[in-house]
Amino acid sequence: MIKSLPPEAYGELNEGITRVLFTAEAIEAKVYALGKQISADYNGRFPLLVGVLNGVVPFMADLLRAITIPVEVDYLAVASYSAETRARGLVRLEKDLDETIKDRHILFVEDMVDTGLTLNYLLQNLRAREPASIEVCTLFNKPRRRLINLPLKYIGFDLPDRFVVGYGLDYRGKYRNLPFLGLLKPEIFNP
Repeated sequence: MIKSLPPEAYGELNEGITRVLFTAEAIEAKVYALGKQISADYNGRFPLLVGVLNGVVPFMADLLRAITIPVEVDYLAVASYSAETRARGLVRLEKDLDETIKDRHILFVEDMVDTGLTLNYLLQNLRAREPASIEVCTLFNKPRRRLINLPLKYIGFDLPDRFVVGYGLDYRGKYRNLPFLGLLKPEIFNP
């Protein structure tokens, strides 16, 4: 893992945070624990880790370094829609997988699962391609916002129903590079 700078080093970005929920050190420890469990569970199965760009990139990179067995990685990209269309679960793939997943063991890696609508659509899409297995690993989970019950095999942290940023999660493209997870000041997204 890359040595993180202290929160105050992020200047303007840090000014938008009301409170740090999980420090870089807490996230690092959790990612390491997830990697250790995944390595044990998938030993001998050569899984394909699949993530959705762009938010999952920091988590995926650190998780890969914490996994001690051979794996492959591939990414999907989905179109950004308004809050209204997201609430109805409408998704459009902008980038599909490069790898064929038939008969492969798939570990779908998510930065955060909230309503579950997009993830549900993506899992249905992937299951139609006949993988040997498909499981989900999420670093951040918002169970109170869930609209669809989804099986999440690996969960890092449960989150409150608040707007969080950092460690890949953004607000209008900002804050992804923070090494910690923090609460965004309400006046930023509700001016």
